[in-house]
Amino acid sequence: MDELDKIQQLEKHSRLLEPEDNTRTYWQTQTNAYAESFIHKRNTRKAYEDSSDNGLGLLDSPIEENPLNIDEVLKLVEKSIVPPGIDLTSSRHFGYIPGGGLYPSALGDFLAAVSNKYASNFFASPGSARLENQLIRWIADLMGYPETAAGNLTSGGSVAHLIAITAAREAYQLKAKDYHRVVIYVSSQTHHSVLKALTVAGMREAEIRYIPVDKAYHMQTAQLPAIIDDDRKKGLLPFMLVASAGTTEVGAIDDLDTLADVCEHNKVWFHVDAAYGGFYILCDEVAAKLKGIERSNSFVIDPHKGLFLPYGSGTVIVRDRRHILAANSYQANYMQDALQDEELEPASLSPELSKHFRGLRMWMPLKLFGLKPFRAALTEKVYLAHYFYKHIQQIPGFEVGPFPDISVVLFRYVPSEGDVNEYNRALVKALLKDGRIYISTTTIEDNYYLRLAVGVYRTHLEDVELCLQILKEFTAKA
Repeated sequence: MDELDKIQQLEKHSRLLEPEDNTRTYWQTQTNAYAESFIHKRNTRKAYEDSSDNGLGLLDSPIEENPLNIDEVLKLVEKSIVPPGIDLTSSRHFGYIPGGGLYPSALGDFLAAVSNKYASNFFASPGSARLENQLIRWIADLMGYPETAAGNLTSGGSVAHLIAITAAREAYQLKAKDYHRVVIYVSSQTHHSVLKALTVAGMREAEIRYIPVDKAYHMQTAQLPAIIDDDRKKGLLPFMLVASAGTTEVGAIDDLDTLADVCEHNKVWFHVDAAYGGFYILCDEVAAKLKGIERSNSFVIDPHKGLFLPYGSGTVIVRDRRHILAANSYQANYMQDALQDEELEPASLSPELSKHFRGLRMWMPLKLFGLKPFRAALTEKVYLAHYFYKHIQQIPGFEVGPFPDISVVLFRYVPSEGDVNEYNRALVKALLKDGRIYISTTTIEDNYYLRLAVGVYRTHLEDVELCLQILKEFTAKA
């Protein structure tokens, strides 16, 4: 076979990657039918499925030379991917910080994948870059940030924290030789992704100073200036304070305004983890608690939490764009045709070069729904958490943590006899086996707690009342 014959033979097979119209239509029809079936069965499926398969069925269908048809592929999805574990779209998913996965976001992802726009670069896709910058500007305005701000749509809070940390590092012109003297101020409620990001940024040697929390798990502020001053006298370099605007464990919002005063006075970078709580600024019931975030140097906020997008939707915004650009700007000879100064390049604001066009999954629901239903849904979740907090205390044996700042409630059952922690562990196992609701847990100061996070947009009063009913049923004989 000569070279030309070889090329033609390869072309014959490679053209299979471009399906015919009828094949594409059939795939879309079958996939859409499965998606619609999934949506319609949401209220009847368990919130947690303890499956014996647990995805093992996928191993019986290895990647091979020959294809499967779409019906066989969807059967694998239905058997081994969708059912096992937590149904993150369930209205009875009360674990972690849920979101829900808006349908228009799926349409946005579909269009982003079909068009395959290179959203990292303005020259390659001006509309994509403008759209993502427009979304960043909208969030910055929402939080009261100045025109100097810039940011990036990330895969989530972890990468967002990493970008903020490296921007702060550039602002303070830190070198590797300084890291062992650098001090980062956090609390026991600071999300572990912050500490992970510090490690990835090469700052494992830095001093992590844990500031005590009060009874409602807010970072205490009274002794903080003295702690920072003492560190400076020891020859250390007070560098960054990480405040929380909605902790994952209990939903606590730190006193951001006071912490901003401390950071400004002591020239410490003020970073706010608003991954969970940030978008609650849309609610009158929470907005006042977020006062001070507009004075921060950087913050992270997750649309896959507060805007109910699918997972893989985070955001970081830095007050002074010079610092985030200094940490991430790049240039390569083969990119010389792309040089321009009309718009900020998303790739110059993040470690990512190639990335999914994430902006479309956020832009489409905001355009199709407008802000009003988002405000209503977020406010509803706050009131549902208050409702649960009140009514769980009316079931004999239950005690609660602090009144929720947003929509997370800490609680546990105290039996008349026996170990409290062991009883609640057994209770959670029973709830998982039942599967109608999913509630996660945490341990604080050796106390094992259940935590209810109301965050799925389709969670309503009937779901919370069912949760209360199930908890009452499962503890009636204790």
